[in-house]
Amino acid sequence: MKKIACAALMAVVMVSMCLPAFAKAKKKTGKFILGLDASFPPMGYTEANGDIVGYDIDLAKEVCKRLGLTFVAKPIDWSAKEMELSSGSIDCIWNGFTMTEERVNSMSFSKAYLNNDQVLVVRADSGIKSLADAAGKVIGLQAGSSAEDALNDNTAFASSLKKVVKYEENLTALTDLEVGGVDAVVMDSVVANYTISAGKKPLVVVNESLAKEAYGIGFRKDAKGAKLRDDVQKTLEAMAADGTVAAISTKWFGSDISVIGK
Repeated sequence: MKKIACAALMAVVMVSMCLPAFAKAKKKTGKFILGLDASFPPMGYTEANGDIVGYDIDLAKEVCKRLGLTFVAKPIDWSAKEMELSSGSIDCIWNGFTMTEERVNSMSFSKAYLNNDQVLVVRADSGIKSLADAAGKVIGLQAGSSAEDALNDNTAFASSLKKVVKYEENLTALTDLEVGGVDAVVMDSVVANYTISAGKKPLVVVNESLAKEAYGIGFRKDAKGAKLRDDVQKTLEAMAADGTVAAISTKWFGSDISVIGK
């Protein structure tokens, strides 16, 4: 009986000793689920082999590595991104996510990490060289995007258009533009310039901006979301200080265009 009691006591001690290690292991294998539109190059997009890659993806993977988290990229319906975040199915929205006043008020946002503009993309032979030239034309854009917000904010320009066609993805809109389905597409300059250059597309960006904006990372507006935001922000700033952010930016854009820590 005495031996059984002693063995039981030893088992309790062993379990107690293992608890810190177990807790540490659990933290080490925690998931970081990033919600994205997986057709938004170069921020985050799906390659032919099914891998999701991009500038934001590389940043997020390095952040997860330093925080001891398992990185998970989860493609979502971009028009339902706020619902995906609030429901807890993703931990953040990190995919060329524009910081608007409405979004900043409803989420825990990181500091801006990249600047951007909303621009008009047209066919090279379209003759459209300014926003005024687009009067009476059919314009495409991604539903639920900041391009839609920029258009709504530019009422004079919006009222001059013949029609606005909404798409689920920017790449679909650009494909339709190439074949003449629309006359122009409103979208992010960062994405437009990369896509045109990488795909050698017969498209150009009109040298006139509808709106200037910045990209940030959106987390849930609660204590847990704010804590995760702060951890990610500190890690990004450390990455900027040691040159990692510059290296990732140069890989995707040819130079360091990040504004982290600047």
